[in-house]
Amino acid sequence: MSKYSVVDQENCIACGACNSVAEEIFGYHEDGISFVKFGDNNGQIAIPKELEQDLEEAYEGCPSESILIQDCPFLTA
Repeated sequence: MSKYSVVDQENCIACGACNSVAEEIFGYHEDGISFVKFGDNNGQIAIPKELEQDLEEAYEGCPSESILIQDCPFLTA
């Protein structure tokens, strides 16, 4: 089953933990706030299967619990 992810940018503390584990998945804005590179943090593009373990590690290591993961695309506003 595919995994989809977004970073809750209101909650992100810009610590860099996610990028240190999964630089293929996470990038930074100029202010240091993280985002998911796939779909520019919109949660509409599945994370490639070969990166799902890295995604899980980043999720588990996020001190602010800002990484959200689900099995279907995120709803857009």
